[in-house]
Amino acid sequence: MGTSTIEQRYEGYDLIGDIHGCGLSLRMLLVRLGYSKRNGVYYHPRRQAIFLGDIVDRGPHIREALHLVRDMVEAGHAQIVMGNHEYNLLCYCTPNRNPDLPHPFLREHTQRHRRILQETLQQLDPYPQDKQEFLSWIKEMPLFLEMDTFRVVHACWHEALITEFKQREGGNQITDDFLHRSAVPDTFEWVLMDRLLRGTHLRLPNNEVMVSRDGFKRRFFRTKFWSVDPKYYIDVVFQPDPLPEHIARLPLTPQNYQDLIHYDEQEKPLFIGHYWCEGQPVPVASNVACLDYSAVKYGKLVAYRYDFEKRLQANKFVWVDVKAEVVSPR
Repeated sequence: MGTSTIEQRYEGYDLIGDIHGCGLSLRMLLVRLGYSKRNGVYYHPRRQAIFLGDIVDRGPHIREALHLVRDMVEAGHAQIVMGNHEYNLLCYCTPNRNPDLPHPFLREHTQRHRRILQETLQQLDPYPQDKQEFLSWIKEMPLFLEMDTFRVVHACWHEALITEFKQREGGNQITDDFLHRSAVPDTFEWVLMDRLLRGTHLRLPNNEVMVSRDGFKRRFFRTKFWSVDPKYYIDVVFQPDPLPEHIARLPLTPQNYQDLIHYDEQEKPLFIGHYWCEGQPVPVASNVACLDYSAVKYGKLVAYRYDFEKRLQANKFVWVDVKAEVVSPR
């Protein structure tokens, strides 16, 4: 799936992490990256933006951010991959046609699911035409981008699943049938969407439960897929919430090793979002950059200025510090 002709059109790419409705921060970041408006749409004369998904949910300007990003994509000034929050919204709003699923929509309308989506629904429901157009656009979003020199996916590059997906679907976008099958647990479609959009994870041992900072009870924790020779749980955890100390030092089990995958340091540079990083943006591996720095939680909205380097560099990150530059915490 080479894209050399596209790559040669640009001096470089600006990869932009999870926005979550932080529309003002996004405008500031684009200006900082050298983008300006032409015919009402942000563009750069020599570069292209690539959004890593999760435009929706939680923030104050979701509809505005969706318009800004979609306009850039449709004008050819940007590309985008689907995030798990776009996928969740799409499933929540899509009526189920599978008699084996016990609820009327592809994503069950539970209190937890509603809580995650509530800001998006509140901001889009008064604009039904916008909402429907955005849902149609989300369905068309690529799940991943594989360029000649780099890769982009929201949460995890799983080579075996991506190869099988391309063989089955012939590209990097889902169909309506694929979407409906992805709502059925343990199908290929369900596993692929879970891995690419939510990443790898391990179950907490001994049926333990963690309460995360956002108040959700969790039986799994997010894991790195680039760890080299991990031996303990602490070697693979990748999330803001630390593991309880008595769990962190437990050795990984044979089953854990089967559930983990490894993105080798010789692979193409990879850009991901999703993981709620904190602190100073730096590569998480020599060829992996996570660009989600919790903008909507008064962290940073982060971009990486990629100029075809084989090893990612700390000085290529650009960001807006939301707490310091945009708004004080409520």
